[in-house]
Amino acid sequence: MNDIAILKLKQMIQESRRIVFLGGAGVSVESGIPDFRSDNGIFKAISEFGYPPEELLSHSFFMHRPEVFYKYYKTLLMSTDAKPNNAHLALAELERQGKLTAVITQNIDGLHTAAGSRNVYELHGSILRNHCMKCGRFFDAEYVQKSDGVPYCPCGGMIKPDVVLYEESLDSDCLNGACTQIMRADMLIVGGTSLQVYPAAGLIHYYNGDRLVLINKSSTPYDNYADLVINDSIGEVLYEAVLKKD
Repeated sequence: MNDIAILKLKQMIQESRRIVFLGGAGVSVESGIPDFRSDNGIFKAISEFGYPPEELLSHSFFMHRPEVFYKYYKTLLMSTDAKPNNAHLALAELERQGKLTAVITQNIDGLHTAAGSRNVYELHGSILRNHCMKCGRFFDAEYVQKSDGVPYCPCGGMIKPDVVLYEESLDSDCLNGACTQIMRADMLIVGGTSLQVYPAAGLIHYYNGDRLVLINKSSTPYDNYADLVINDSIGEVLYEAVLKKD
């Protein structure tokens, strides 16, 4: 751990009043949830189902082969037993202190909310929300998880998880809200993401301040634009900067 970098991060946090956090799969990896593209990621595991990931996780595949979709979805994407880690807890603490105004996440696990964060923009939806495609009735994750095969509503309609699949657009209100939060921020912390997946990666362009912090174990295409780069564990870094008692 780079002590000088941690001290600089703490100073930047102290000087800021409107911090926004933009995070990716790496944030939840430390809670035991696999990311998508690493050697042990979800996309590697999809191969055993006989379909490429972009097809298996597409809207058309969900509609035409829901039984295969849900077999995969329940096995690898519904991480209902995962708990928030130090990154989630530190961000919730910054919000309680009145410093952090929004969390923008590409993750669908709901762990930011579980940690106590209130203003969370879930760009790709959440496994915790599910709706009947026929009548619109809401169902929680437990109902879907315990359903035998494809989950159905009592009305007979198929239930769809509130996650953004390939061929689907991000929710416009969520995306516009995230952009607005970043434009108003006086500090942007980006963590646990390689910044290679769009449109989420493009959100960094909406920030015009001078406190851009990138925290990721590996380098990103935007490292040269950042005011501070820390290549380390997002949970450990935020613990040292926010949660650790001096």
